[in-house]
Amino acid sequence: MDLVALLAIFLVLLAIVSAVSAPLRAARRGSPAGEAELDVEALEAARDAKYREIREAELDLQTGKLSAADHRALEATLRAEAVAVLHALDEARGRAGEEEAERVRDS
Repeated sequence: MDLVALLAIFLVLLAIVSAVSAPLRAARRGSPAGEAELDVEALEAARDAKYREIREAELDLQTGKLSAADHRALEATLRAEAVAVLHALDEARGRAGEEEAERVRDS
């Protein structure tokens, strides 16, 4: 594979990672009260997208589009990102539960 093709693959992966991790970056900045449910939905979508990326990388390995070494590196990155999404999702669900409990108490 030539350098131009590798660079193109890298740029595409960078764009995908950037798009998928946008909800994580937003969650780290903090969200206003009442938006925890929206965070949960966005993070669930990010989780599902990350799982799809992992499955696609596996398929790319099986079809020969990725070498074993490239797949190992990509899979390690994708799995680390998936773990970060799952942690953020747990936190967002906790915030959503706290907000719901507060609404019930105030009713």
